[in-house]
Amino acid sequence: MTPLYPLLLSWIMRMFGVYTYNSWVAAVCMNICFSTLVCVPVYFAGKRIGGTAVAAIAAWLWAIFPNAILLSFQSLWDTSLSALLGISVVWATLRVRDSKRPVEWWAYGLLWGAALMANASLLSLLPPLLGWAVWKSRDFRNGALALGMVALCCLPWTVRNYRVFHALVPLRSVLGLQLWVGNNPDAKVVWLGEQHPIHDSSERDRYVQMGEIAYMKEKLDNATAYIFTHPAHESQLIAGRFTMFWAGGTPHPLDDFLHSKSVWFRYVLIFNLIAAAGALAGIVLLFRAGSPYSLPMAAGPIVFPFAYYMTLSLPRYRHPIDPTLMLLLAFAIWRAIPSHEKNNRLVPPGRGHALSRKARVRP
Repeated sequence: MTPLYPLLLSWIMRMFGVYTYNSWVAAVCMNICFSTLVCVPVYFAGKRIGGTAVAAIAAWLWAIFPNAILLSFQSLWDTSLSALLGISVVWATLRVRDSKRPVEWWAYGLLWGAALMANASLLSLLPPLLGWAVWKSRDFRNGALALGMVALCCLPWTVRNYRVFHALVPLRSVLGLQLWVGNNPDAKVVWLGEQHPIHDSSERDRYVQMGEIAYMKEKLDNATAYIFTHPAHESQLIAGRFTMFWAGGTPHPLDDFLHSKSVWFRYVLIFNLIAAAGALAGIVLLFRAGSPYSLPMAAGPIVFPFAYYMTLSLPRYRHPIDPTLMLLLAFAIWRAIPSHEKNNRLVPPGRGHALSRKARVRP
């Protein structure tokens, strides 16, 4: 993992003890704070996209979103922190493209560096978001400044990895293993930890014997070969992971909904399916309305999931883009509400909100 969240946990355990109940309580409280703070960038990003009404709807959706509630305490991962930094990057992207101040672009790059040090998977969103901001602002100098700041933030970790592994590992080395456990003759759509060195003693022995870099390269080569030589099995795996990613963790949402006796499970499942459908509707409506923010809002749901379609799909893996889904769902809900005050025309880029003056006054 990149080091930000483990560093935070290490501070907690130094204060409250290693793997003690008090440390667990402190870590969960920290996660809850991160998850609660997501409402702030969600609100201001929503206000910029569609005015106060969209902002309020999006913030309330996040407040009742079951994934945000569950993932803050079910396991001690970077999930809630990644959601906060992921949506903060989106909000900053919408803001910075209107700015000519180098300090704001510098801060934007610093925020990106923090996001990557918390969750390396967010790297897939750097090209579309930073590229959009530079393209819209035509400010290539400040764009280069932001990119340089991102590189500077990642440089100490990359140097540390080179000293430890004697190989270039800019952020993480685990791609080969993730790809292999999700793509091999025994791979299943629902992964329960099989064949991972943490759970499989034979794989652990091989990992120790070969060393991390050689082991990851071997797994990458094996997974790549299997993907290209078993298209039928791969199609089933990818389709199942696609369904799991958007249904909140189940590859059979209809069957599970009909046979489950848990009201809470059904609520989680329905909310996730509505969020997926609403996000798609929100993207379509943004493009149809000519919003200048269509591309950056669509980047998360379209670009980010591909790594998980190809490797493994777990509910927490989607969480960095869940706040963006709430924004898109909020926009779709707002556009579906009949109102005489709405105006379908959007203001030109650089005017703040994406809606007309009349709609901003009384959304």
